[in-house]
Amino acid sequence: MAEKKTAAELEAQPFGQSLEELQAIVTGLESGSLELEDSLAAYEQGVALIATLNKKLDHAKQQVEVLMGEVSAERLEQLQVSEESRAVVDVDAQG
Repeated sequence: MAEKKTAAELEAQPFGQSLEELQAIVTGLESGSLELEDSLAAYEQGVALIATLNKKLDHAKQQVEVLMGEVSAERLEQLQVSEESRAVVDVDAQG
């Protein structure tokens, strides 16, 4: 069983590494080969990993939402400029 990591250590490690570690913990728990104390420690570490992974996913989701908002705002500006240009062309054509 790997040594218990602090919350700061878990947050510092890459998402993929945390996910692999969680998968290893689940595999170990499902095998039934761990002693009770080791199972409890593994379960505790797994819960900490899940919390960290969820936090990272939430942060990534927020970043995507911000980026999509920026893209949408930029696209809206482009559409407004396009509409204004069309209005000017229409006025010139009528004039």
